[in-house]
Amino acid sequence: MAKYECNEHMENFLRELPKCEHHVHLEGTLEPSLLFNLAKRNNITLPSHFPPSVEACAVRYNNFADLQDFLDHYYIGMSVLITENDFYDLAMEYFKKAHSDGCLHSEVFFDPQGHVERGIHIDTVVEGFDRACKKANELFGTTNKLIMCLLRHLPAESGLKTIDDAHKHFESGVIHGMGLDSSEKPFPPHLFTECYKTLKDRFPQVGLTAHAGEEGDHTFVSNSLDLLTVSRIDHGVNSQHDEQLMTRLAQNQTMLSLCPLSNVKLQVVKDVSELPIDTFFNKNVPFSINSDDPAYFGGYILDNYRAVHTRFGFSTEQWRQIALNGINGSWCDEDRKTELRQLVHSIHNKYKDLI
Repeated sequence: MAKYECNEHMENFLRELPKCEHHVHLEGTLEPSLLFNLAKRNNITLPSHFPPSVEACAVRYNNFADLQDFLDHYYIGMSVLITENDFYDLAMEYFKKAHSDGCLHSEVFFDPQGHVERGIHIDTVVEGFDRACKKANELFGTTNKLIMCLLRHLPAESGLKTIDDAHKHFESGVIHGMGLDSSEKPFPPHLFTECYKTLKDRFPQVGLTAHAGEEGDHTFVSNSLDLLTVSRIDHGVNSQHDEQLMTRLAQNQTMLSLCPLSNVKLQVVKDVSELPIDTFFNKNVPFSINSDDPAYFGGYILDNYRAVHTRFGFSTEQWRQIALNGINGSWCDEDRKTELRQLVHSIHNKYKDLI
């Protein structure tokens, strides 16, 4: 349902535009080819109902019924991740792809509970991912932050234990923030108030976010802000249904990390054009554009930028503002933000008279 052309100049502009990604699950970047390689490397036998080949995965991943259907496959995929090198290889594959898409700063989610309950120590997970973050910085000059997510389908007590287990990694700054993911609607924000308060009391500098307003209605967004004291919202598309909430998001410049192609794959909308992206832009609600679980949803960050452009036809000036909003909502330091802003202005000036 594309309405606008992505011509050669626009394609090059979108690729070169410095991007920040704030909503990508590293476990969701597990491409089928790597999944099967790791299964072989670790002698893992996948369940009989799991797609048996890369080609079969492509077909199945195109037909998720809803969020839970996707999660069922997602957690099976995670089972092939065993060693520190597995987690390193997974993250490095993502960082390579993100860099090729012009993503210069990534704040990446991971789900330690999904690994610990399989007998994998949290240190194995964190150290593999952290090593990849450092290597990506060395190879590509990108900056990267790890955000530990709690699985909301597990009890809050499990979340509190996970926070305890990760204490040294928060203390050292290796883990930079905390989020909340998995099935949204049956597990409202108030269930995790103690988890968020506990972490914030221990580490006031830590960034806090939460998935809200994808399956859940707009109250999941406002309750995440009020009860979990988050500084940004992951998804948040249902914020569109409450004018007062949108005003609040705009006034406080609370960023939404939108995931357009994910929303289509999980049946939130039928097409990217149905998302309230232009509404948020016109009401000054800041958002970034992200890939969520790209191995399963068929699109990394540049694919999502293209999809948005072909539906909404933003000008180079509007794209410049979207890129700047993403930088402003990032948790990197001010020096890095200044550097990224200058790059955005440079790319905008390069293309503004060509498009």
